[in-house]
Amino acid sequence: MAAASHSAVDFRSEGPRDGTLKLIIAGRLDAETTGTIWKRAVANVKAADATNVVVEASGIEYCDGAGIALLVQLRELQRRKGENLEITGLRAQFADLLNDSASNFPTETKGIPPREGIAEEIGHNTVEIWRDMQSLVSFVGELSVGLVRALIHPSGVRWRDALSIAEAAGVNALPIVALVSFLMGLIMAFQAAIPLRQFGAQLFIANLIGLSMLRELGPLMTAVILAGRSGSAFAAELGTMKVREEIDALKTMGLDPVRFLIVTRVIAAVFMTPLLTVFADLMGLVGGFVVMRSLGFPLITYYHQVQYAVSYGSLVGGLVKAFVFGILVAAIGCLRGLQTGTGATAVGQSTTSAVVSGIILITITDGIFALVYYYLGV
Repeated sequence: MAAASHSAVDFRSEGPRDGTLKLIIAGRLDAETTGTIWKRAVANVKAADATNVVVEASGIEYCDGAGIALLVQLRELQRRKGENLEITGLRAQFADLLNDSASNFPTETKGIPPREGIAEEIGHNTVEIWRDMQSLVSFVGELSVGLVRALIHPSGVRWRDALSIAEAAGVNALPIVALVSFLMGLIMAFQAAIPLRQFGAQLFIANLIGLSMLRELGPLMTAVILAGRSGSAFAAELGTMKVREEIDALKTMGLDPVRFLIVTRVIAAVFMTPLLTVFADLMGLVGGFVVMRSLGFPLITYYHQVQYAVSYGSLVGGLVKAFVFGILVAAIGCLRGLQTGTGATAVGQSTTSAVVSGIILITITDGIFALVYYYLGV
């Protein structure tokens, strides 16, 4: 028999006798006193070769969460050995607390989960991509219906919200679009000046800047900037609404979230992306002119060279790209926002996914446009 006492708690063990170990606990079992008997109680249960362990708890006058944790731990030790532990005499209020709290404690120590094989990872990723494509197709259908309905009944569109979103996503993006496009034209002109100088063809820098900005880099860089700026903002806004259950509240009130929240954002992006692209084209040409002027070419020469090299088809082709890119940026941002899960990191994950997915779709779509334009001879 082992015994231990404390000014507020008593602990004794008897046995084991006939395969039964008896633990007697009396007094106050609280945060201050439980620690004094914890190690001894656990050691007794571990060391004893007993089929049954009986905890005599009729003498417990008070028991809080720390005491309940001790009882749960003793029960778990016996369970792991495949044996039983019985708690007798525990007052009703403490027994209820034990029953309610037992499920909150881990029943077993979880080790590191086994690492999946390459085949399993490929399978899981394939399933996720397939489900994502299904949700994307479904979302495109809902969005198309909403846009057609907005075209047929424009009075049902919340134009004030659309203008506000256009200002935030488009007008406020002018400085960064201007800076990036100007530097892009400047950098390309400087990089092209070195090899073209060897052939005495620095005049054709204007051709390079005009064609590159209007056909490719103007719409592409604008779309990438909007994907990182506006697409992520759409995902964060809708993701926060999803976490706060505001979207569920809209559905409860009979309002379609796609028509109420997403159509306005897509309309704003569709109108602002081509306008920003025209501005980006202009700033890129300005950047190229700065380099050309530093090389001794006057403005009129640069203007006529760009006019000779660039046709209206190049400008229209870039604007068509920008129109499609605007739809992609807004749609994928809103879709990721609606797919936001629960938890503290859910909004951040949906925002990151919106940016990555948007840039990938923009790049794929740009490749498709390049192939189509090549065969059309545009």
